[in-house]
Amino acid sequence: MRFFLPMTKGFLSAAVVFVTVALSIGVEACPLLLPFSNVTVNGVKLPVEIASTPAAQMCGLSHRKTFPEDRGMLFIYPESRSLEFWMKDTEFPLSIAFLDYTGRILSIQDMDPMQTEARYRSPAPAKYAIEVSKGWFARHRIKVGDMVEFNQSDKYGAR
Repeated sequence: MRFFLPMTKGFLSAAVVFVTVALSIGVEACPLLLPFSNVTVNGVKLPVEIASTPAAQMCGLSHRKTFPEDRGMLFIYPESRSLEFWMKDTEFPLSIAFLDYTGRILSIQDMDPMQTEARYRSPAPAKYAIEVSKGWFARHRIKVGDMVEFNQSDKYGAR
């Protein structure tokens, strides 16, 4: 069975619009479907999405309408370095913890939604960052110096 596409002026115009929209969606393909794991901090288990690729790290939690209060996103970098985050296209407030290579929390910062002026930086080289709903760390009495426990495959950035 063969299917024929009508090559009329109206059809071609509609096809151009469709391809243009599809390409624009492809450019902004956030949010991405990411693998899940769990981390534990002070006995509190936190399900996390794993952002270990440059594309996943660039998207982060942007372009989402909501994010569950009891879930986070774990950013894993190949080596410790200065990290910087912003909240462009992120519609809800978040808290971020920067962690050193051992999983020790170096800093916890609250981040305001939908702004591009403020930058949230690690105070020292960090290998990991965890984003959660704003206030999650405070509600669970998690503070600077606490240790985050990872699955071994997550800790070393397995993809």
